[in-house]
Amino acid sequence: MGSALPLGDPAPRDGLLPESAAAGAAGRDFGVYLHVPFCRVRCGYCDFNTYTATELRGASQHDYAGQAITEVEAAGRILDASGMPAREAATVFFGGGTPTLLPADDLIRMLDSVRSTWGLAAGAEVTTEANPDSVDAAYLARLAAAGFTRVSFGMQSAVPRVLATLERTHDPEKVPLVVQWARDAGLDVSVDLIYGTPGETLADWRASLEQAIGLAPTHISAYSLIVEEGTKLARQIKRGELVPVDEDQQAEFYELADELLADAGYGWYEVSNWATDEAHRSRHNLAYWTSQDWWGVGPGAHSHVGGVRWWNVKHPSAYADRILAGDSPAAGRETLDAATREVERVLLLTRIREGIPIASLSVPGRHEVAGLIADGLIDAKAALSGSIELTRRGRLLADAVVRRLLTD
Repeated sequence: MGSALPLGDPAPRDGLLPESAAAGAAGRDFGVYLHVPFCRVRCGYCDFNTYTATELRGASQHDYAGQAITEVEAAGRILDASGMPAREAATVFFGGGTPTLLPADDLIRMLDSVRSTWGLAAGAEVTTEANPDSVDAAYLARLAAAGFTRVSFGMQSAVPRVLATLERTHDPEKVPLVVQWARDAGLDVSVDLIYGTPGETLADWRASLEQAIGLAPTHISAYSLIVEEGTKLARQIKRGELVPVDEDQQAEFYELADELLADAGYGWYEVSNWATDEAHRSRHNLAYWTSQDWWGVGPGAHSHVGGVRWWNVKHPSAYADRILAGDSPAAGRETLDAATREVERVLLLTRIREGIPIASLSVPGRHEVAGLIADGLIDAKAALSGSIELTRRGRLLADAVVRRLLTD
């Protein structure tokens, strides 16, 4: 049911933000994330804040859209009262869980609440995640007609044996069909893949990549499987029932993905994300990497506005109680100091293709650039132009690059 919430300061019941959060807000984009914490079954590797029907304990999927709408409306009042300038939502993202377990009308009502509270910017990106077995053509057409622009399908693998290890329930043969339904509805399509599942071979991974490319989505994500403590998968590995993929194999999987995707015309723009062109990058996810502002709605959702970060109570029943009482659902928050914001800036910007301006680094960090070029971790041509751009090897060792750039 998700990892523990971070430690932080108590969040005020009224949700008001400190005066500092409004500084420079007019120059930052504003996005909205709506968390739908429901899944039909719990996948063995999943550490997200999600709940099956038997885990809801007093909460109801039927009531959830109304609760989320109440938080959206309260968020509008809180931002106004905190002195934030009026900003339309540049991006809206429905994540989970499986948002498309809810009726299409529920998602549309939630989107309408964002529209009526803040407005949608011209050309706003509106995305929902979906499992391939949770939608049909009519459902996707309803979303598109209501203003959704994009759908991200959790394909994960094209190999039934790998899907079984992950405990994914969809039939891989249905993926081409749902992609076509989305395209027929006028939606942009992204597919999500996971590599490094125990027992997965390089040939398995190649097959998944080739099928994903063959679907011709405009965006592909490829994430390394992280074995999280407390998950069923972690227990299976601890008992010796499954053997984890080692770091060298993970690197081979990543290198194959980057090679095949590049050959097919996809350009990387963040370590785990590729798009056909700049127009089809996930603008919502880029907002996270570039430290824009966003309000996260729902149980366990995280928000960030002007250097203030907060997170909601985790369980849907606790969330419902807060909403019904008229209190902020925030469980805790932190206000980032200048040093922490600088570390996050370097950490996040280094991982995107445009990188970070070398001149903005500390003097010791700038002194590391020549060594990083010599080690084949950053691109020499980009460095000559004044910015850090990771090479393929650098993307595999991104954390090590960041540590060197943050050298005191």
